[in-house]
Amino acid sequence: MRTKHNLMMIFILSVALGLILGAEVCPAADMPPAEGAVLPDFTLPASTVSDENNYLGVRQEGPFKAQQIRCDILILEIFSMYCPYCQREAPNVNELYNLLADRKGDGARIKIVGVGVGNSPFEVQTFKKAYNVPFPLFPDNDFTIHKALGQTRTPYFVAIKINPDGTHKVIYSRVGSIGEPREFLELILKQSRLK
Repeated sequence: MRTKHNLMMIFILSVALGLILGAEVCPAADMPPAEGAVLPDFTLPASTVSDENNYLGVRQEGPFKAQQIRCDILILEIFSMYCPYCQREAPNVNELYNLLADRKGDGARIKIVGVGVGNSPFEVQTFKKAYNVPFPLFPDNDFTIHKALGQTRTPYFVAIKINPDGTHKVIYSRVGSIGEPREFLELILKQSRLK
């Protein structure tokens, strides 16, 4: 019980610090991935959770590239646990995940992952628990991925269409809310021409 209380206190203090330092936690964008381009080269750390590994369908152990996730469309959320906009957006993204899980076949064809910029594994797990995030979240405590993606503001969403031959292209790249999850899903399906 005391551990749960301590985690909650750390989370509350972290959120307060994030609100105070908002401009530092959510840095200005330089050059985010452009629609029609390829995703910049970066690796995600290996997941230690077997359910997440099953969801990702990555065939190797250790770090991997986002485009190696087995799906037709990958939605990448760039967030920070300290960003109040990301906190508000969490229910929308969870609803999007649930819509995909409910749609026949789309749960395997379209997947979502999150990258916590400047967040440690502990901070990412705290965010995951606080907002009941059902999809994999990865830490980016040294900002390596964030820099590769042009130091975008948070939340930022990038969707890539992955072709059977492993090539891919960015089909969506924007800062801010996804809006209504059903409308966002329809937009992604339209952009990808996925039937």
